[in-house]
Amino acid sequence: MNSIKLCLHFAFIGLLLASCANEPTLTETDIRQDSWTEIEKKAEGSTVTFMMWQGSPVLNDYINNSLVPSLKEKYNIRMEISGGQGPEIVKLIMGEKQANVKNGQVDMVWINGETFFQLRKIDGLWGPFVEKLPSSKYVNFDNKFISIDFQKPVEYMEAPWGMGQFALVYDSAKTATPPRNLSELETYIKANPGSFTISNDFSGMTLLKCFMAELGGSPNSLDGPFDQAKYDKLSKELWDYINRNKSYFWKKGTNFPKEHTKMDQMFGTGELGLIYGFSEGGAESKVEQGLYPESTRAYVWENGTVLNSNFLGIPYNSGNKAGAMVAINYMMSPEGQYNRQVRSGRESRTILDMDLLPEEWKQKFNSAPSRKYSPNPEVMAQNAIQEPAAEYMINLFEDFRTQVIEK
Repeated sequence: MNSIKLCLHFAFIGLLLASCANEPTLTETDIRQDSWTEIEKKAEGSTVTFMMWQGSPVLNDYINNSLVPSLKEKYNIRMEISGGQGPEIVKLIMGEKQANVKNGQVDMVWINGETFFQLRKIDGLWGPFVEKLPSSKYVNFDNKFISIDFQKPVEYMEAPWGMGQFALVYDSAKTATPPRNLSELETYIKANPGSFTISNDFSGMTLLKCFMAELGGSPNSLDGPFDQAKYDKLSKELWDYINRNKSYFWKKGTNFPKEHTKMDQMFGTGELGLIYGFSEGGAESKVEQGLYPESTRAYVWENGTVLNSNFLGIPYNSGNKAGAMVAINYMMSPEGQYNRQVRSGRESRTILDMDLLPEEWKQKFNSAPSRKYSPNPEVMAQNAIQEPAAEYMINLFEDFRTQVIEK
């Protein structure tokens, strides 16, 4: 949490430094005027460094055993993976901007939400570039879950790569009817003390946003720009709810997991009975890996759960923008999207619009293996909440620490 808060602090300081930053060179500006064939020629034989979160074994399998060899075979592009996520990405790019680094360490980054918000504040991203990509013709940019990132217009400055909806996960062999709202959750944890907790990370804060939306009265209650008065009112109700119930949490609410992955393990061993996460809670892949029992089921909150897209961006000082564009275009393509969906346990929803696809690819997607442990995407999307503005999560991180953990 502190690193996210610190990065945001630096981001606003970075605004003062923006006027000192390098303007794009003529060559950098001209690449978007090149034909796609010319861009592919410039990318051929190059190396693209991709900074991404590496915490998902199924996604890592797709990257290493499908994406990397495909880029090499099709475009003679070598992709190197660099580990890092939100705060590390912002810190790296901000440091390079302050040091006047012309060719940065990374060429493309996996981002969304507050990271996109922070990078835009410091002019840390290059673009707009997404409209130039041939694969963009298969994407419906009128879809608010693609064109808006944490209530900020994307404006083609980042390319959609995947979609996932937040879900809760339970063991149907132990719990016949899981809680679907805050009142039912209170009843559940009192009847099953120690079986629930909130992680002090991105996933835990997303759960709190879902709770706040319910307290606000509708799935749309947090839509629009950040509203401090609304946040103050709803967060007070949220902290009151958690604090009066946390004695029934795991370890009686005296300890909160720092990472969601620890909760996955505790659910697998039966220590926790109710958990949550993005990508439909990860139920499909984790059951297939043997981490979760086959009686595992994922579901959405009665008032809705957050559905969002994750994106690919190009840092302002990428030394290989052509290579990054070609790699991103392939990752958005029907082939790249299909391979990711199949290899990721069917949890990653494609960002492609089926109505815009060639018939052969539409049939391939429609005939892909269906889910076994979570509802299909169309059913889940009926209870979808748009990501609130980034300031909600930033404030939740800070206040969860002061109003709950340290109480």
